[in-house]
Amino acid sequence: MEQRQNTSTDEGFVILGFNSNGTLQNIFFALFFLMLLITLSGHLAMVVISLVDPALSTPMYFFLRSLSFTEICYTLVIVPQMLANFLAKNQRVSLMACATQMYFFIAFGGAECFLLVVMAYDRYVAICHPLRYTVIISRNLCMQFLLIAYISGFAISLALTMLIFGLPFCGSHNINHFFCDIPPVLFLACSDTHVNEMAVFLVCMTNLLIPFLLILLSYVFIANSILRIKCSQGRKKAFSTCVAHLVVAVLHYGCAIFIYIRPRASYSLNEDKVVSLIYTNLTPMLYPIIYSLRNKEVKGALKRVWERKFVSMAI
Repeated sequence: MEQRQNTSTDEGFVILGFNSNGTLQNIFFALFFLMLLITLSGHLAMVVISLVDPALSTPMYFFLRSLSFTEICYTLVIVPQMLANFLAKNQRVSLMACATQMYFFIAFGGAECFLLVVMAYDRYVAICHPLRYTVIISRNLCMQFLLIAYISGFAISLALTMLIFGLPFCGSHNINHFFCDIPPVLFLACSDTHVNEMAVFLVCMTNLLIPFLLILLSYVFIANSILRIKCSQGRKKAFSTCVAHLVVAVLHYGCAIFIYIRPRASYSLNEDKVVSLIYTNLTPMLYPIIYSLRNKEVKGALKRVWERKFVSMAI
């Protein structure tokens, strides 16, 4: 058994990706490559304009910039390998490369979950306690929230990655997924994984379900405050923004909860691959549109940055 374990570990893993013919593979590659370009362009634009435009120096845009940076890292951890798998099926990765990908995927994903909660709290204070907003949401508090999000995400990721890759892997080393995700790697372990699965379940409950419930609770209070707005146009605009934010939150947390917080017996790795596409490709692409590009202040900042660039080129 020890010899089989070492052989499989030396060989690494094979990422199976999606089973489809060559034509579909090319179509998928073109589609997701386009989505990657849109995602990176949107988030990079948000990072740049929020840094160079003084009008976007408020806490809300600090968190949006942090979220965009996190999404860029999160996307680059997963999507390039997925695209490469469309071009060359059954890619082989070493054990270390697989563990590294899982570590950064969980780390940035965990940081994102905390950031989304902080952003919901920021909107709650801004709408429900506008007169105290600048006192409550100080720059120091923003930095503390950001540090907590990243330290928590990376610490949890280290614990989970060590827990999973401390298992023996023998026999099949084919990962039925498009990246090194937790469930498909756990399926390859040749020892009892009950304790590991319980640990993953508890961590995911902390990182996914509790933050999602906190976001929903914050928007309940926000909706209650919006209903008190006398101006119908202002009420409609505020509701539109809240609904858009909630749609993204439901997509992100809903898909992740579906995959990570359920019994092993109900897992279907083929279904999970499809669901994973939503929170690794679709929601990162939607964030700049929902959180930033629908915002008049961001549009104004983009226009000012573009005009300055045009003037400097003309000179």
